[in-house]
Amino acid sequence: MNIVVCVKNVPFTQEVDLVPDASKLDIRKDSLPYVMNEWDNYAIEEAIQLREKTGGHVTAVTLGKETDEEVLRRCLAMGADEAIRVEPGILNPDAAVTAAMLAAVVKTVPHELVLTGVQSDDFNHGVVGPMMAERLGLPHASVVNGLNPIDGGVEITIELEGGQDESSRVSLPALLSIQTGINEPRYVSIMGIRRAAKKEIKVVQAEDLGLSADDIQPALIIEEIFLPPETEGAEMLQGDAASVAEQIVRIIREKGVSL
Repeated sequence: MNIVVCVKNVPFTQEVDLVPDASKLDIRKDSLPYVMNEWDNYAIEEAIQLREKTGGHVTAVTLGKETDEEVLRRCLAMGADEAIRVEPGILNPDAAVTAAMLAAVVKTVPHELVLTGVQSDDFNHGVVGPMMAERLGLPHASVVNGLNPIDGGVEITIELEGGQDESSRVSLPALLSIQTGINEPRYVSIMGIRRAAKKEIKVVQAEDLGLSADDIQPALIIEEIFLPPETEGAEMLQGDAASVAEQIVRIIREKGVSL
């Protein structure tokens, strides 16, 4: 099975106080390390496990600058066969433009299955996979937490709300957005990373994708990023349940809400 996996290099922001940069259109990232997006880590692992079961070829694709090739090196170290980086140039892609550019590349790569993560750690939009599927004309399922190949397709489990799962069969080719926990991503050794460093990464320029002016026009315009304004501390209500309930009713009425 030939599988294409879309991955992203994201800033590691855990336990960090985020602040807007000088433009107020992004956060300061100059001192932040970058890592593979968590959801994408599970997607590339799932692709490699499928190839080990069925044979085929795994291609990792990312949209980013030369420094973002680190995420592709990690995919190669995990076992991907090929890596492609899309160079955005002067473009600053939002989710819609990202989907258009990645879909244009995927069209040039033989594939029965396209995998993405459900969402990215930095923006959490969760829309790139579905928008790619629309552009590619592929059936799509999101929040996939179980995946098994069957004749002519795949059998999948989708995570629903309230702890429920849904089982479905999807014909190939298809695009699936992978949820965390579907597998246990393998450990990448230092030797594996060194071997991956010697492998070629194909670079595709944005202007060579054949996209129209509308395709590269962002659908989302960020006007300003700012920290939430500081407010007074929370009021802690004391007493038994009946007393707390009375206090809540009083506060609601003081705010002008009719009960």
